[in-house]
Amino acid sequence: MAAFLAASPCAGWRRQPLAGDASARRYERLTAPDGRSAVLMDARAEPASVAPFLRIAAHLRGLGLAAPTVLAEGEGVLLLEDLGPETLAARLARRPGEAPRLYGAAVDLLLRLQAAPPPAGLAALTPQRLAGMIAPLWEHFLPRTDARLAAGIGEGLQDALERHAPQPSVLSLRDFHAENLIWRPQRKGLDRLGLLDFQDAVLAPPEYDLASLLRDARRDTDAELRAAMTRRFAEGTGRSEAAVAAAAAVLGLARNLRILGIFARLAQERGRTGYLAFVPRLRAHLAGDLAHPALAALAPLLRRALGDPA
Repeated sequence: MAAFLAASPCAGWRRQPLAGDASARRYERLTAPDGRSAVLMDARAEPASVAPFLRIAAHLRGLGLAAPTVLAEGEGVLLLEDLGPETLAARLARRPGEAPRLYGAAVDLLLRLQAAPPPAGLAALTPQRLAGMIAPLWEHFLPRTDARLAAGIGEGLQDALERHAPQPSVLSLRDFHAENLIWRPQRKGLDRLGLLDFQDAVLAPPEYDLASLLRDARRDTDAELRAAMTRRFAEGTGRSEAAVAAAAAVLGLARNLRILGIFARLAQERGRTGYLAFVPRLRAHLAGDLAHPALAALAPLLRRALGDPA
């Protein structure tokens, strides 16, 4: 790493660790004496994530969106443009009254992203695959669940997805939430939002990233905001608000059931118990989605497995 940095445009810059994500990647901000900065992404523990990151970043920049440019590249290491110091989450913690404007900007970015053809060759989140992706829930969060009950929940979830979110037709950044969006108020239009953590991008139903944004494990969103953003997304896509709301509820449920299992695994296997603090919020999201009519058939089974999520 020292040799890579010494040969880079940021040789001798001060290094400061940044908060990472649930992966094994590590991040640092590098700062020059004159105040210029860059971000170091150390993906040597996950070298396979570098090529997808570069590919999706190029696609996003081609759409006029703010993905970081690459300043230098090494073996499993990238030196990236610093898009800014303040995430949407940090901005909202300081100025919660700006939530409608900031979330509105994020929804508008999704609409722009989904209006363009997706890159070829992406894995697709089909109903069958999405239903299968909740396996960590049974392995790590609810390991004593009766196998027949777990199978019935998987089948019920797949059925709900096939009815309300059947087509993986758009590019999904997959972890599209307030901690992966950089707020840049000095910029204009969609350039106000910088994009991070998109190396796991897939094809998904259009509402998948909307559910990720509005049913965030890390921060609360109130019902009025979620309704307004669902309406904004529906108007932008030309779909009915009811159809968008149903798809988002089913996709949000599938996503957060998986996340419960992932957070339990991180706590058990890596000692990263801080993720358990998010479990009550995840259960609240699940309770809200299970109340939607689109999940009426599945709700009794999941309540048997989870207890009352509320």
